Amino acid sequence: MRALADLSPLRENRTFRRLWLGTTASGFGGQFGSFAIVYYVWDRTHSAAIVGLVGLAIGVPLIVLALAGSAFVDHVDRRLLTMRCTVAQIVVSAAMTFVAFTDAGGVPAILLLTAVQSAIGGLNAPARQTFVPTLLSGERLAAGLALNHLSFQLAMLAGPATAGALTALAGVGWCLAFDTLTYGFALFGVAGLPPGVPVSEGRSGLGAVRAGLSYAVSTPQVRGALLADLAATVLAMPFALFPVINQEKFGGRPEILGLFATAVAVGGVLASVLSGLATRYAHPGRMLLACGAVWAVALGLTGLSTSLYAVLAFLAVAGFADTWAVVSRGTVVQGSTPDGYRGRVAALEHIAGAAGPHLGNLRAGLVASVTSGGAALAIGGALGVLGTALIAFSVPALRRYKIPT
Repeated sequence: MRALADLSPLRENRTFRRLWLGTTASGFGGQFGSFAIVYYVWDRTHSAAIVGLVGLAIGVPLIVLALAGSAFVDHVDRRLLTMRCTVAQIVVSAAMTFVAFTDAGGVPAILLLTAVQSAIGGLNAPARQTFVPTLLSGERLAAGLALNHLSFQLAMLAGPATAGALTALAGVGWCLAFDTLTYGFALFGVAGLPPGVPVSEGRSGLGAVRAGLSYAVSTPQVRGALLADLAATVLAMPFALFPVINQEKFGGRPEILGLFATAVAVGGVLASVLSGLATRYAHPGRMLLACGAVWAVALGLTGLSTSLYAVLAFLAVAGFADTWAVVSRGTVVQGSTPDGYRGRVAALEHIAGAAGPHLGNLRAGLVASVTSGGAALAIGGALGVLGTALIAFSVPALRRYKIPT
């Protein structure tokens, strides 16, 4: 039973339970919103280039606002900041719903609102990431992070398919309406937190940003954990290659293409269910490095495989390893950071998590354009293993880091 996900934070901590339930419901609704935005743009334009602008509208504001927010996130009431951001996101989501139902403003309006929503998220997410380590510590922190990732994986597994069915039945506007409704659950979860206070000494502003960067760079295990995440995503990100590999190996059949992301999600859900094996391990830095290597090897073998069953199996292994890596990274970063720096370091972690996959998909596409999809994935896997090994040897503090009791 110790292999299964540790549910003790949900049983023992009423505040965390309320936060988790609100986050889980909102995350499920967020999958409907993400599906609806891409589908709306594609349905109105049938242009892959314009659909690609959705990623740009999400990525750039998120990174810019997360970095800007690190100037003050530790100097304000983070609970109040999150509540205000969530209310703003409800308003923006309602505006998207109006556009989807009426076509007022059309695609430009949806792209603009997507950028605004992402910018608010860039402020909101780092503040939200500080709540779990404030409520939990030690093994309970690792268990809480694993439970958060379980809710994310379940939403990824069920959300897009359900959103597609709702769109076919009633139209894309109802997906955005559902997303708007579920933001209320996020607000409910945060409202249950105790009143917050500014936790950082010193003044906000550019100096606070520099202090946060300095802390992350000068703390070896934090620096190593963030580098390990970037090594996995920048060097071995597979998602941009899925259509290419599907065309090269399986004739471009759309029903096969859909199985690739599903296989990754299935592996992630299984890893979340068995997360007790990861969260009860005392050395999360070693777990992070091992999972980074497994992720890279599995993706490299995916690129070399010609059997559909082998490809899906390796993708599931990669999804499994990715889930444990995310939990282990969060345990190292959040467990090593004092509360006065936690918001700023969470902003850096959020930026790495957002920028790394985009850069990785860009790298993969460029390599595939001069080789092939399978070769690009195999090369990425080899580079990922090499990068993880270099971090393991050059940052011994990451290997030695132990969960405080």
